[in-house]
Amino acid sequence: MPADRLLSTLLRSLQTYAEQQDTPRLLATATSLLTTLSNPHNLSLLTSHLLTAPALWDRPSGLRTCLRLLSVFHSAISTILTHHHAVLANSAPSPIPGQLPIGGGLSPDEWVRAVVAGADERSARWKHLMVLGGFLIGIGSQEEQGLELGWAGTLRKRVENALVKATNLALVEVREMGEVDAMGGWGIALVLNHAFGCLGDVERAGLDYDFLLPVLIGTAFFSSQGFQSAYFLGTVDLDVVGVAGKRFNWPAGSPSFKQVEAIISRPLVTSMGPLSRLMAHSVEQARDPWLIQTMMDDLASFSRALMTQWRQNKLSEIDVSEESLYLHDEARTITIPPLWKLLKAALFATTIVLRGVMGRVLGDSTLAADGVAPVLASQTLHTLRHLYFISSRLGPSSFSQHTFVYLTAIDILTAYPLQSDAFLKSIASSHLGQIPRHPLDRTLDLYFLNTAEHFTLVLSPVTNEELLVAAAVPYLAAGGNHNMLPIFEAAHSVMLAVLSAPQSAEITAKHLPFYIDALFKVFPENLSPRQFRLAFKTLLRVTAPPSPLSATQPDLPATLLELVHHRALHAPTFPLPPDAVTLALVGSDAPPLVLSEQAVLVLTLLDALPFLPIVLLEEWLPLCAEVMDAIKDDDMRDVAKRRFWEVLVSGEMDPERSGVAVAWWTSKGGMEAVLYGRERLAEADKMMSGALPAERKESKL
Repeated sequence: MPADRLLSTLLRSLQTYAEQQDTPRLLATATSLLTTLSNPHNLSLLTSHLLTAPALWDRPSGLRTCLRLLSVFHSAISTILTHHHAVLANSAPSPIPGQLPIGGGLSPDEWVRAVVAGADERSARWKHLMVLGGFLIGIGSQEEQGLELGWAGTLRKRVENALVKATNLALVEVREMGEVDAMGGWGIALVLNHAFGCLGDVERAGLDYDFLLPVLIGTAFFSSQGFQSAYFLGTVDLDVVGVAGKRFNWPAGSPSFKQVEAIISRPLVTSMGPLSRLMAHSVEQARDPWLIQTMMDDLASFSRALMTQWRQNKLSEIDVSEESLYLHDEARTITIPPLWKLLKAALFATTIVLRGVMGRVLGDSTLAADGVAPVLASQTLHTLRHLYFISSRLGPSSFSQHTFVYLTAIDILTAYPLQSDAFLKSIASSHLGQIPRHPLDRTLDLYFLNTAEHFTLVLSPVTNEELLVAAAVPYLAAGGNHNMLPIFEAAHSVMLAVLSAPQSAEITAKHLPFYIDALFKVFPENLSPRQFRLAFKTLLRVTAPPSPLSATQPDLPATLLELVHHRALHAPTFPLPPDAVTLALVGSDAPPLVLSEQAVLVLTLLDALPFLPIVLLEEWLPLCAEVMDAIKDDDMRDVAKRRFWEVLVSGEMDPERSGVAVAWWTSKGGMEAVLYGRERLAEADKMMSGALPAERKESKL
């Protein structure tokens, strides 16, 4: 069919919407015509009809219509550029008789001008972005493929400038028409999400980020093309049903699961990574700092709604450690994984935006002001708390952006003690002093404990005791429950942080006996060797001079050492099960040796030496050498020897203690006791009167 007749047929088809209409076929025909028409007026006419056609826009299928139209212009310019590159390289195929040449004989510059002329006042300005965005993406993809397009550099710059100007005009238009959260705003977000990487730095600076940021946030988090204000979780609960065996199932054929699948497949959700980076960049470039505060309110509202919807879901009543017991196989393997994929996408997007906020606070004098910075930091921590039921499944260090946002917000807030006190009281458990039954409440307790640990130095002794200690004590008492091991470890960290605070001497004297008893009860079953050694070393630092507690309780360090020493003499000698750190390092170049409980206790005593008063140090140096010889396994004993030597020479001791250690090592039998103590004992048992001493073995140090 001749091109003119085909164009007329296509234009007639675009004038009316039909239920049985094959839209992809129409767009494929449009792409073909764009690359073959030779009359510039026909190119402009076709473009104008594509941007206004009732067949496309009367009942648009969300952003899929925009994405298809973007693809039309991307494919068209890619074909034009590829052909002209081949012509310049003398590698273009010979034209087939009767077939129109690619580009209709127009130069790329003439062709682009003709197509862009069709983006006129008859169509909304945001639709013009489909043309310019498709062109820019097409040019960028051709350059990425290695085509030499130096001749198109000027053309690209013109397209970039035109896209920026059209975007700013479209932002004003959708704002005036109230379409920020409607199709116009969605289309702007879609095009910029795909084309932003192709813009140069100068052109990016020309965007009006004050208008763009609300459009992006509204589209991503609150529109029907994004996360729908988190209300999709509310429909899930309606389809979660009980099945035989006291299990829950979420059928794959349920409407709510179909909705989750539809959300995941939306154009903006599938590309939420680049979109979140664009939102973070907009946060950093927005001129109005108060716009950031408004956006933070929106993010806090979204995250709060997400957590509230999750709490009202039956699935939230199942602890992570018990999912295999209470979830049907269909739910556990088919339906729930996509739901968590969607929730993680929401977490990642929110965190990336918050990263932009924290970076802005660090560099913006207005947002860093005393009346603003603690508010933004507190809002950030509240938002992360609402999303903690998602991030807690990923592990604390698996998402570096989350770690940066979390620690930066804490660092900012700790500079304001009054606001820190108010924040911790606002997130404290309503079940303070007891362990809540709902898994989500326990997850929030874990967030509280992990966060509160960082604030002990700026809180008053009353808050430390009545809030932090009160929250930790129930979990310390339940240390034997393997399902609550992460919360138990967090409670230990909080207790150590409180006891280490300089203003907590009275609290330490009051709660230390309980904590020591809890510490020894749970090791090694529910406390790793690394954690036990760290806890005991912290207790020695708290109770030894010059701490305030040592003035009223001078015998505490010796008492603690005696407890560990007595237990080390009678502790089991078989290797302990490897902890998470050991398992993670199994495949490394230097995997750690699995130690026995006895060896760990000996290492604990050695860790304490740099903190002992001089009198106790002189007493415990030979005692540590003696108890080290009680380790029967040669490899474990060698680990203890190396740690003993490290304590003496690595600088952990101050000059005065080092002098005592050197004197003991050189002139009081320290070297013989550490290096050859066990051999000397064995020789003494075998020695007869008049026998010659055996030659010394070389040390393994």
